[in-house]
Amino acid sequence: MFSAGAGRVKQGEVTLETPPDEMRQFGHAVVESLIRHYSGLPNERVVNVANRDETEALLREPPPEEGQGLEQLLREFEQKVVPRTSHVDHPRMFAFIPGSGTFVGAMGDALASGYNIYAGTWIESSAAHQIELVVIDWFKSWLGLPETAGGTLVSGGSVANLTGLILARERRLGDMRQDGVIYTSELAHSCIDRGARILGFRPEQLCKLQIDAAFRLDIAALERAVTEDVAAGRRPFCVVANAGATSTGSIDPLPEIADLCEEHGLWLHVDAAYGGFAVLDERGRQLLEGIERADSLALDAHKWLYTPFEAGCVLAREVHHLYDAFHILPEYLVDVAGGPSHPNMCDHGIQLSRSCRALKIWLAIKHFGLARYRAVISRTMDLAHYGQELLERTPGIEIVSPVALSVVTFRYVPPSLRGTGGELDEHRLEEINDEIRRRIWDSGRAMLSSTRVRGLYVLRLCVVNHNTRRADVEELVRLVGEHGAAVAAELGSG
Repeated sequence: MFSAGAGRVKQGEVTLETPPDEMRQFGHAVVESLIRHYSGLPNERVVNVANRDETEALLREPPPEEGQGLEQLLREFEQKVVPRTSHVDHPRMFAFIPGSGTFVGAMGDALASGYNIYAGTWIESSAAHQIELVVIDWFKSWLGLPETAGGTLVSGGSVANLTGLILARERRLGDMRQDGVIYTSELAHSCIDRGARILGFRPEQLCKLQIDAAFRLDIAALERAVTEDVAAGRRPFCVVANAGATSTGSIDPLPEIADLCEEHGLWLHVDAAYGGFAVLDERGRQLLEGIERADSLALDAHKWLYTPFEAGCVLAREVHHLYDAFHILPEYLVDVAGGPSHPNMCDHGIQLSRSCRALKIWLAIKHFGLARYRAVISRTMDLAHYGQELLERTPGIEIVSPVALSVVTFRYVPPSLRGTGGELDEHRLEEINDEIRRRIWDSGRAMLSSTRVRGLYVLRLCVVNHNTRRADVEELVRLVGEHGAAVAAELGSG
């Protein structure tokens, strides 16, 4: 049995150690809990949302003066927390860009946390640093970056993109200026806006450009905007290109953007947080042609590399650019100063205190092998196309943006909402589709999300999970058709 708690202790005898037998029992119980989670996941509800009053009643309490038993705490977690947590790793989780980790990756996190590896400086974690260097070299090799490239692991795409913007400012703008301009498409992730705000750029210094017929950054609009800004005395310095836009999955014309950046001396940062690891698939590699010309890139291993959160990555074409931007050596760190042969990862990014994110990635890749990753990525792309085929055969469904990578957007359009001239009541249509989304969420059977494409409210299907099968996609499309017809009939719009 687990210990009932720490109990009362005398002054001078206090430690936070757990006896080996109790560690073993608790560890086994946690692993068994995870096994139940992974094996039973397909039969669980996807969406589990509690209101704040409920969570307050369940979990609000003062910290205990005396410790509690581990068995009780695990039971409390399973009974109070898990049932009120939506499963982003569920095979029918098609919303946003899902993160479906693996048990192997989770155990890598457990090892890194259990050994409490500090991954900030070489002298404190030389082997962990080497693993991170190896993982980074794998990534840059897959993407076709030169030997001079390098990077660091971060929390996720938001920090990776922020880091890329910092590099762009440092290398192309120098001191903070009020006339610098960043260019991106209207489909850029919100973290680009947030990153620019953090760095002190005003909203008008982030130029959001129109998309072309393929939902990509319009290269003519980009050329025109840069030329006009130069003529007006502004300082263009960075283009942020999408390699898998969150809303549509679309990939900006990377070769043409790279040509323009070279011509005008602009920094090219590619947000490949979603799509970057598609290079492991031959179709993905072709779609991502030109990504190797980026000055910096953002990646997310917790998406298409199936690593538990957090596992972002930023890569720079010249690794010394990261060092130049972030290296600061105060007196209290002189003893652990690094160098080119023994780099400190804290010199390559924002964090000094860093967990060892590389271990879980390294462990999983070595265990599964690239062939399995390629097969899974290829299957999820196939499933997105299968989903589109099913949607096109479903009465009332209109495809808004066809599959790009593994995202397709669509909406349910009741025939009665089309006027004699073909115009649509967009407000009414938005209400209907939002109600479809809500009912699917409430069913617990699946989860998809909404977005806007060219101003239209659309539903969005994204397939990333390595456990998703054809039957899961079929179930989602069935729910869309069923609830679409029901909502239209109830609202008198069928």
